[in-house]
Amino acid sequence: MGHQESYQHNEAYAEFLSGWDIHFYSKYIDTLAAGASSRPGASASAGRVLDVGCGVGQVVLKLKERGFSAHGVDVSESNIARASRHSPECVVYDGHHLPFEDGFFDAAGALNVLEHVEEPEEFLRELVRVVKPGGRLVVSSPNFLRVLGFRDYHPRMRGIGNKFRNWQSLCKLRRQIRKDPDSVRFERMPPIVKEPFTPDDDAIVVTNPLLIRFFLERYGCRVESVVCTDRYVNPLAEFCLNATPLRYVMFNGFVTATKL
Repeated sequence: MGHQESYQHNEAYAEFLSGWDIHFYSKYIDTLAAGASSRPGASASAGRVLDVGCGVGQVVLKLKERGFSAHGVDVSESNIARASRHSPECVVYDGHHLPFEDGFFDAAGALNVLEHVEEPEEFLRELVRVVKPGGRLVVSSPNFLRVLGFRDYHPRMRGIGNKFRNWQSLCKLRRQIRKDPDSVRFERMPPIVKEPFTPDDDAIVVTNPLLIRFFLERYGCRVESVVCTDRYVNPLAEFCLNATPLRYVMFNGFVTATKL
């Protein structure tokens, strides 16, 4: 059984997502909505928006309440069973090919999904494919190569030794991007599976904002912003955390881009 297939009937994960605070998604929802509304030719709130890895459908429901034509896909049948109760536009997909034609959406995004997919490079390519030129993409994942920070929930992030190795990995990636971009790939890592099930520890991709930015640009996007905060925080803290390139070595990678 592949990693993504392990989510197909994971009732524990679906139950966990059902109780998740909607405010966790607020920044992601607002960023998608603003992108769909601002695309040239789009009306104020009638754009098509896609949430990949939609879980039990909270994001799709909130976007629909704002007047958008919102769709969601997820590999989990347990998640979609819950999501489809209020959003029939949420459907199961195979985790590889998005079941939509090229340029179908005004905006598309994935929040904390990329680290769980088996082919992260192709996942980002597919996300770009289904967005219209001028449309918005929002991709957010943990920064497993963080060098600074606290609340380091994953072993890859914890300890001075790991943080030093993460710094070395980032330096190597920067050189590789500059000298041999065709060879650049996301690093894979074995999942940590716990009983009872807990999310996030079972990530299989070493996601970080540097590579998210690299692949979105490689697939024909202009990156508008990269921040290390994936939810709303105090405005002064937001400014301080994201004012310098240190945002690439902290917390998360919340990347917003426009398809050219």
